[in-house]
Amino acid sequence: MNIIRVPGYEQMSRKAAECILSVLNQAGSPVLGLATGSTPKGLYAELILDHQKNGTSYKQVTTINLDEYIGLPVSDPNSYHSFMEQHLFCHLDVLPSNTHLPNGETADVKKECDRYEALIDQHPIDIQVLGIGQNGHIGFNEPGTPFGRTTHITALTSSTRQANARFFPSIEDVPKQAITMGIASIMKSRNILLLASGFKKAEAIKRLFSGEISEAFPASVLHHHPHVTILADDEALSSAT
Repeated sequence: MNIIRVPGYEQMSRKAAECILSVLNQAGSPVLGLATGSTPKGLYAELILDHQKNGTSYKQVTTINLDEYIGLPVSDPNSYHSFMEQHLFCHLDVLPSNTHLPNGETADVKKECDRYEALIDQHPIDIQVLGIGQNGHIGFNEPGTPFGRTTHITALTSSTRQANARFFPSIEDVPKQAITMGIASIMKSRNILLLASGFKKAEAIKRLFSGEISEAFPASVLHHHPHVTILADDEALSSAT
């Protein structure tokens, strides 16, 4: 693992944008694996700023997101479709037909999982952006998820739902299931960029750096990937040795 330490969230976001822009400059039709949540917001703001200042084009870019809630309409402000549109897509010249998220509204969720995994195979991801949950989840792959799992339906743990409750009117409104890229799906990516910021992520980063590899801590699978960059700030690294 390549570990890059930065003082704080703003520096992490800028450095993450540099990593993404490097891929955009190297690949003719790059495929970006994207994430949602508070951690990548700063990264997306930096990409938007670069697009506005430097005219970086996304017309040849394909994006594939990690996950989506089951049962939320695409138009729901808390859906990940809405998140990506608000925080990134509507500010770039990326083609809507080239942006992909799982369909959490479909009646046949199993079929949707198969379709999404086939999409990942058709568009190999050049760089996958990840956050890390306090319990070590990546995407919505909760502890105990087999490392060989591909895109699937997952039940969200109470800790994950509680962590996401700040985006909803109440904890009761947080969906209980999601479609997520599996761990095996994530590991197909050519490069992985894991972002971590704040004291709340310190114990997870400490455990990741311990070197123990276990399905009880999903992020530990990243030790098996040949090209992982951990981009973390001082607070997230405060417990690491």
